[in-house]
Amino acid sequence: MTGHGASLEESSGGLRPPLPQHAFDPAPLAAWMGQHVENFRGPLEVYQFAGGQSNPTFLIRTAKASYVLRRKPPGKLLPSAHAVEREYRVISALRPTKVPVAKTYGLCEDTSVIGSAFYIMEYVEGRIFWDAALPEVPAPDRRAIYMEMIRVQAELHSVDYRAVGLGDYGKPDHYIERQVARWTTQYRGAETEKIEAMENLIDWLPRHVPPGEQTSIVHGDYRLDNTIFDPNKPRILAVLDWELSTLGHPLVDLAYHCTRFRLPASSFHGLGGLDASSLSIPSEQECVTEYCRIRGLPPIPPKDWAYYMVFCMFRLAAILQGVLARALQGNASSASALEAGRRTRPLAELAWRLAQQSLNAAHN
Repeated sequence: MTGHGASLEESSGGLRPPLPQHAFDPAPLAAWMGQHVENFRGPLEVYQFAGGQSNPTFLIRTAKASYVLRRKPPGKLLPSAHAVEREYRVISALRPTKVPVAKTYGLCEDTSVIGSAFYIMEYVEGRIFWDAALPEVPAPDRRAIYMEMIRVQAELHSVDYRAVGLGDYGKPDHYIERQVARWTTQYRGAETEKIEAMENLIDWLPRHVPPGEQTSIVHGDYRLDNTIFDPNKPRILAVLDWELSTLGHPLVDLAYHCTRFRLPASSFHGLGGLDASSLSIPSEQECVTEYCRIRGLPPIPPKDWAYYMVFCMFRLAAILQGVLARALQGNASSASALEAGRRTRPLAELAWRLAQQSLNAAHN
């Protein structure tokens, strides 16, 4: 499997000719890259990756090198969504740190080149795992892969964001409250039907925010298929898809990563309903414990952890609703977008059940 921008909803990462709604004239791109990308020599060929629901992602191939291009999609966009400029900034800032990221070559905000803003980064060869059960990996390596995911996320959350020039990359306080408000707004902007569980969550989340502020760089979409692993070792070569990154609460970022343990294998490529131990995969609790050990943190209160998990499911449901809205408009970047978007309701219902369990546990 080769490396590229990926998506939770995709099950494979193949290349294809650019979709008609995402195609562009390669000549102006070649001219721009000739001026802005070191050692670039055309001509070039353009292929589109099957992954990347949000920002269309392309392989740019020349006779001597390959690059990845990430662009904003066409059509009407929600405010603050598809921020390729932020992706470019955070990847560039993290390059000198211990967080593995691709090298960036250039950002173009001139929409006359290919029709929207885009950036160019290196093409990283490696493995992307789409199935959380890791069926293609020998059992002894599966635990190591999951622990590497935790190690790199702990590394990210330990970066001094001011020292790498990201002191203004987000607001440091009241992250959860602002995120609840933001994703409520995003969901409302993409709403296509009333979903009772989403209405319940929109009411419940602002009233149960755990106390305590923590701030770090957060990826916002950290999961197995947004990482490229070494072809032969359980080592991450690059973390992908930084569109949702900001300054925020690191434990919320960790909880999003850990939703894999609760999301159904059938519809989300998760581990829900599977016996992780029989697969030699560490449990959710083992991953959380290892994260806290690496960062020197005390154990996370169960009630707080349940809240973070509920919020992350709510946010993912809001994202999927946006995928559905774009699919209905006809400008989503994946043929499976319609199917993915229709998972909004069952995910919201799963989150609401967890919220109710948390309330009941607190009252017992």
